[in-house]
Amino acid sequence: MPLTPIPRLWKAEKVSHSYVADYKPFSFVDGEGVRCSLYVAGCLFKCEGCFNEEAWSFRLGQPYTDQLGDRIMADLAHESVQGLSILGGEPFLNTQVCLEVVGRLRAEFGHTKDVWCWSGYTFEELIADSDDKRALLAEVDVLCEGRFEESQRDLSLAFRGSRNQRVLNAQESLAKGVACIRP
Repeated sequence: MPLTPIPRLWKAEKVSHSYVADYKPFSFVDGEGVRCSLYVAGCLFKCEGCFNEEAWSFRLGQPYTDQLGDRIMADLAHESVQGLSILGGEPFLNTQVCLEVVGRLRAEFGHTKDVWCWSGYTFEELIADSDDKRALLAEVDVLCEGRFEESQRDLSLAFRGSRNQRVLNAQESLAKGVACIRP
């Protein structure tokens, strides 16, 4: 019988190569409103039925550059853009890139732009994990979390693919120390 992986033992600095699988400005599908969507490369969860299996590779796409960061900030500056969506791959295994981008977003726009993030980690796993994961979570407004489970697949759900996944108000969840479902 194969050993079950333990996600808390996965460290971004050991697996990530700081690659970006894709960047899509002015998207309408990755969260509410008009968004800039950053897809980071690499995921160890490898959920059966994953919608973005190509992004499991930590070397998919191109290395993150300051030029891409500049482009993302310029796109976010557009008045119609509500915020940034971070997907993957697994953002919490690519904290180097994600913290860089979110740090710039907060420095340039404060909280006038929101941050949505999709993760295979649960909220409970993230708050019990490493400093870099908690630092990224502290900057996220909406967390769509949990592993995709093919047996619970439900395409009628907003912003998630299976019934076990949750869409959380990340800041309220952090303040209360428990997962707070977003209305």
